[in-house]
Amino acid sequence: MNKVYRILPSAEDMLLRLVRGLALSEEERALLRACALRHVEVSADTWEIVVGTQCVLEDDLIARVAGQVAENYRLAEVHVQQNVVALANSVAPVWERVINEAAAGDAVLFHTLRRSDYAVDGNVIRLSVPGGFGAELVIQSGAAKRIEDAVRGNVGCACRVICMECALGDEASAPQWTSPVIPAAVKRDDPAPSAAPARTTKPGKKKELPAGVILGRGVSGAARELGTIEDEVKNIVLEGEIFAPQANKLKSGAYILLLKFADATNGIACKKFFGVRGKTTQEEIDAEVERILKEIGKGCSVRIQGKIEYDKFISDYVLFIDSMERRTVPQREDTAEVRRVELHAHTKMSALDAVVPPKVLVETAARWGWPAVAITDHGVVQAFPEAMNTARALKKKGVDIKIIYGMEGYLLDKAEDARAHHIIFLAKNKTGLYNLYKLVSLSHIRYFRGTKKRGRPCVPRAVLEQYREGIIVGSACEAGELIRGIVAGRSDEELEQIAKFYDFLEIQPIHNNDFLKIDDRFPIRTDEDLRDINRKVDALARKLDKMLIATCDVHFLNPEDAVYRAMLQKANGYRDADRQPPLYLRTTDEMLAEFDYLGAERAYECVVTNTRRIADEVEHFLPIPDELYAPMVPGADREIQEMSYARARKLYGENLPQIVADRLELELKPILRHGFSALYIIAQRLVKKSNDDGYLVGSRGSVGSSFVATMIGVTEVNPLPPHYRCRHCQYNKFIDDGSVGSGFDLPSMDCPVCGTPLTKDGHNIPFAVFLGFDGDKVPDIDLNFSGDYQPVAHKYTEVLFGKMNVFRAGTISGLQDKNAYGYAMHYYEDQGETKGRPYIEHMMRGCMGVKATTGQHAGGIMVVPRDMDVHYFTPIQRPANNMESDTLTTHFDYHSISERLVKLDILGHDDPTVIKMLEELTHRDPETIPFDDPATMSIFTSTEALGITPEELGANMGTYGIPEFRTSFTQKMIDDSSPDCFADLVRISGFSHGTNVWLGNAQDLIKAGTSTLKDAISARDDIMNYLMQNGIDPLLSFKTMENVRKGKGIAPDVVEKLRAGGIPEWYIESCQKIKYLFPRAHATAYVMMGYRIAFCKVHYPLAYYAAYFSIRADEFDANIIAKGQTAVKQAIDALNAEAREHRGKLDNKKQDILIVLQLAWEMYLRGYSCEPVDLYESDAEKFILREKSLLPPFTALPGMGQKAAQAIVEARRTGRFISIEDLAARAHVPAPAIDVLRAHGCLDGMTETNQVELFA
Repeated sequence: MNKVYRILPSAEDMLLRLVRGLALSEEERALLRACALRHVEVSADTWEIVVGTQCVLEDDLIARVAGQVAENYRLAEVHVQQNVVALANSVAPVWERVINEAAAGDAVLFHTLRRSDYAVDGNVIRLSVPGGFGAELVIQSGAAKRIEDAVRGNVGCACRVICMECALGDEASAPQWTSPVIPAAVKRDDPAPSAAPARTTKPGKKKELPAGVILGRGVSGAARELGTIEDEVKNIVLEGEIFAPQANKLKSGAYILLLKFADATNGIACKKFFGVRGKTTQEEIDAEVERILKEIGKGCSVRIQGKIEYDKFISDYVLFIDSMERRTVPQREDTAEVRRVELHAHTKMSALDAVVPPKVLVETAARWGWPAVAITDHGVVQAFPEAMNTARALKKKGVDIKIIYGMEGYLLDKAEDARAHHIIFLAKNKTGLYNLYKLVSLSHIRYFRGTKKRGRPCVPRAVLEQYREGIIVGSACEAGELIRGIVAGRSDEELEQIAKFYDFLEIQPIHNNDFLKIDDRFPIRTDEDLRDINRKVDALARKLDKMLIATCDVHFLNPEDAVYRAMLQKANGYRDADRQPPLYLRTTDEMLAEFDYLGAERAYECVVTNTRRIADEVEHFLPIPDELYAPMVPGADREIQEMSYARARKLYGENLPQIVADRLELELKPILRHGFSALYIIAQRLVKKSNDDGYLVGSRGSVGSSFVATMIGVTEVNPLPPHYRCRHCQYNKFIDDGSVGSGFDLPSMDCPVCGTPLTKDGHNIPFAVFLGFDGDKVPDIDLNFSGDYQPVAHKYTEVLFGKMNVFRAGTISGLQDKNAYGYAMHYYEDQGETKGRPYIEHMMRGCMGVKATTGQHAGGIMVVPRDMDVHYFTPIQRPANNMESDTLTTHFDYHSISERLVKLDILGHDDPTVIKMLEELTHRDPETIPFDDPATMSIFTSTEALGITPEELGANMGTYGIPEFRTSFTQKMIDDSSPDCFADLVRISGFSHGTNVWLGNAQDLIKAGTSTLKDAISARDDIMNYLMQNGIDPLLSFKTMENVRKGKGIAPDVVEKLRAGGIPEWYIESCQKIKYLFPRAHATAYVMMGYRIAFCKVHYPLAYYAAYFSIRADEFDANIIAKGQTAVKQAIDALNAEAREHRGKLDNKKQDILIVLQLAWEMYLRGYSCEPVDLYESDAEKFILREKSLLPPFTALPGMGQKAAQAIVEARRTGRFISIEDLAARAHVPAPAIDVLRAHGCLDGMTETNQVELFA
């Protein structure tokens, strides 16, 4: 099938170029010059040329044009399609837009063009400009050419503009002028020469910058458009947006400030260098760069001055900044005395269709002084939480705005119908909200029509009738059944019957429906036809006494934002993506002007009166409950207390040590007071179920900070200070002076009372990390189950709570950087425009966050109390609208309801699976593995315990294949820090999971000798413990920890308090750099799992390799590894060579293969080997231990699937295979799998067929 390419014209006279050589009369040439070549569709040797014309060209001329193009380009066929455009009728509705574009940001020019009259004569537009100055301005500015371009772009037809001077009219009679939304420069008085800064400024005195200036001395001169620049420029002024600021500090102390700039035409990278010069100090440079970054924030509008030069480092042009100042861009405002309410608005949750963030929509409506605004996304209500939170935040600032929670649904006359009509639902009260949620659930689960990507969640009319209570129902847009009926020419009686179904009838600005005029399926040709549709709706509303409501059908906020929607639609195959209707949010006056043909009184009624009336009818309510609704577990309070104290007394004695009793009381009080005991008991039952079934469970997050969680068996991490305890007589001794990081690192000793070897435990983790300083933070209990056991654990939640009370935690995926960049880049490529990367990055931001699909959390389960319906909290749906899935997820993203419903994180993880396999292979209980084994600890700094040298292995340590320590990043960290105890390993785990914690922070401090591994900040708990141990108030210590771990740093007033408390400067500076900190409890749980695996690697090597390779079977290639040590080394060398060619990087797949090969190499060095896969001995999926070797499974052969492997194992139970044909027949193995076995040598010696020839 031939691909079809669409080529857009690059020049205005492209049509005449295509027909070069064609004999034309002057009249014919004029006709063709007046045509606008829209595009050429190319398919193999056939072209289709589409031109816009003002009059029908003669068939003879069309045929000659087609023939000449075919001859010029040696084509088999050329078709010319005419799109006839009546220029006068087409220019009128877009004239405002045309002159706005022609003004190019010049407010005076815009005002002049606005007051000018125009007349259309054929393809000539005669512009009558008032006054000599006005005419001169239009001529000198080149506005006529820009009007021609704007008409071509907006109408699709060529024209010529002739400017003429006319007499100045009466200013009073001129139309009232409102400044357009165009960039406006910051007004500045040019400094007089005497105002130049004196060179005799006192040293050390900080220079005050002029108002609005970010850097430099201010910007002077007229701005140019970046799109007109094609080469280096020594001095240029630009106006636009800067974004993505980044300051890189060099070793010399100098900085390179990197920015990206974009105006309306293109974008460019920007640089500014800062260094110590003259009397400037490094501290002043640091402060200046920090000030600039703070001033810029994430980005802002600026005037910027500098020079454009070609930068060989990035192989592109760069703007080197001299000066930069803020620029004020006026925003549209609603200035009406009484303002309207928008009842039909889409947000980014209307998948790949609308680009308005819910927050921005609500904030704009509030800024405009509207009493309310509705959210009506296509088929979903996923914007409700963000809208609610925005309204709440505004209310705290004294701005009250009501959110009307609604949806634009898809109505089916009958459940089996294929075609759906648009319909508006607005929840009037809590009953209506509940019913709306029910409709959303039913539409997604039972009545979803179409594909996952372009399907629609529909509502049958009968179902709507069942759940209509509390819902205000509107007739929607042109895709609603009422307007469809009008366009189809249905009788008045039929239209009245349709209209009776609705509570209000909706009309929209006529240009929202311009597509009806150009689609031959509809009998609509003019704007007046579109007005007649609205007049018909108005007549029906009057006759039936229905409210007439005027809406915008908002899909983008401002007119200029239409390009973002065009990008989305172009990327998703919409041919008319560039022909965007004006679906922007209009002010009250703009809407009144749109409907003035209904008469001023009726226009006011449908725009203002009726919309506010509906807003008044809608009650104030929240779409999500305000408090936590935890599942009820009868007797949970009593059970958690009894379990905690019983376990504590068993470990520490009947008379609990004060430190244990205090910790239990500290935790149990808030747990019981806030109703969290049920959550603890639920987690305990899940963990107990897994443990009883033979699978250990690892804790994640900060649950290990809770001693109660430890006592009831939810986590094995003990958060008490390091201590000894005797399992025989309960003797105990605590070391709480901070001198020991983990109880596992205490020296071994026997009980002084009974002589029994003492158990060592405790990791000194404060409880506040888990439930907050006051214990009122909703607990988030994350559990790492074996990947094999995860489905069982999920199923068990249904047993605990009931099937219709547990749902997978839903997720919403928006467009991210990569996809949004691709959308923007391809859009401009299709337009035939070349744009710089910064411009594409600037434009892609308008698409980012737009909902692309839905999904589910990897292990999150949302639990609804047994006595409640999920629809009090959220609708439900299938993930990604996959109708074949049996899984039901929350419709809202789980983050928005995680503090209203309990979320259980039942995650699947490899480590518990590996430990289960090791237990089966070694017959050793993993809970008996000691955490102070010297041989195991030694592999983190040497290879001696493995019996090989670093030179042989190619590494200084033996941590290949050890969770948390197997990456090159952590191995380099180990090299730099030389850990010698368990607490050090926990710190390294914390470093590796944090952001700006190790690189450029702890690593430098340790190398410089300023800090040691043991006192550098590695986890959030370190900060709270360190500050309290140094006498800082506990609450202040907690708040400081919370701010630092979230990347907020330490406030100046707190810095002074810490300094006064003796906290060293290096510690404070380290805190200021951190962007995210890992919880120590999480790191400890990870390291405990990893340490057990490391112990088996040292003491049970073959079992370790078998377990690891079984988990990593996808990366294990028996064709290489079974060939021996040399083959493995060659494969490693090949991957390392490839990595060197790509700056030391491999893709994830190859990196995983390299790790497996490195472990195989290590295995061979330790004296073990790998046998070839054996047709009769190998398992389907697991490695088998031999005395000094491993026998790989069938799945270790690349290309051998799990089902084929299992089929071979099953088939051989009935006896040996007499031939390859017999194997294929009995095991039903496909030919590719047979080829895999043959290539490996598994079939050597077997005959091909069952036939045996006998020879005499």
